[in-house]
Amino acid sequence: MKMDAESDMVENVVREVEERGLKAHPIAGAQRTAIGITGNIGVVEPAQFENLPGVLEVLQVSHPYKLVSREFKPENTTFQIGKVKIGGPDLLIIAGPCSVESYEQTLRIANHVKDAGAHMLRGGAFKPRTSPYSFQGLGEEGLKILARVSQETGLPVVTEALDIDVVDAAAEHADMIQIGARNMQNYTLLKRAGQCGRPVLLKRGLSATVTELLLAAEYVMDQGNGQIVLCERGIRTFADHARNTLDVAAIPAVKRISHLPIIADPSHAAGKRHKVAPLSRSAVAAGADGLMVEVHDRPEEALSDGAQALRPAGFVELMEAVRQLAPAVGRSIPTYASSS
Repeated sequence: MKMDAESDMVENVVREVEERGLKAHPIAGAQRTAIGITGNIGVVEPAQFENLPGVLEVLQVSHPYKLVSREFKPENTTFQIGKVKIGGPDLLIIAGPCSVESYEQTLRIANHVKDAGAHMLRGGAFKPRTSPYSFQGLGEEGLKILARVSQETGLPVVTEALDIDVVDAAAEHADMIQIGARNMQNYTLLKRAGQCGRPVLLKRGLSATVTELLLAAEYVMDQGNGQIVLCERGIRTFADHARNTLDVAAIPAVKRISHLPIIADPSHAAGKRHKVAPLSRSAVAAGADGLMVEVHDRPEEALSDGAQALRPAGFVELMEAVRQLAPAVGRSIPTYASSS
């Protein structure tokens, strides 16, 4: 739309799109509003819309994904969860245990990561495990623990929803819903997450390409939810020196073709805590918008992924290193006043 296009002009274009049986997605940018069109099987004739009042130009999106493309929205997507800013020049730091094991454990670790400068608390109430005999999480009780700890510490919470049956419960207790790597192409879950009213953290699948990751995000955004954070967490390759291979090159690749923020999860890529800090630094240097790091104060007793969890002192060291690196790549790590 033109820079001076009024709201009734935008509404008129939306109405014209919907009258043709298509779906309109208006998104206000810094200078103008763009209206994405989806639901078309073939090419949409530009002449249907280019002469409508307020329309500047009609562009064909060349990628299979539309709404997440920079062709549709050139400006970076930014949003806030409480005071926490996501997608701008500030780095987002998410930290916490792999699994919620108890209220006491979660509160101890939350206080540790908060004191070190983390902005959000991560923790799994529902855990997708390779073995059916491994700890599967505390379920809804874990969600209640996360909500209680969040209220006491002021840290917003991100937690994983494994299937459509738990999305509503997760959305009730958490500030952001995570879609894990194993569920990246669970399209029913992606649609439901897009409707839940919470921002979504979407992890890249174990063997997914960048295009497949962006198409998965398209499912979420097509439901009207544009508050999406992508996450590079390592992919499966022939290498045997790490749990997964952190695809650092995916970070600038995504940022070139998509307006969505992308963070890195070095913990799941590394599999061993001594590799987490180097991978974190490489991700920030490559342009990641943040990090998601596992921290446990008693990793030898952890019920899941203890070997890759940083101890609190190690997380403090990581934060100090990233604070030194951030200005070199035009970034900063903000400190938010506690809301507890």
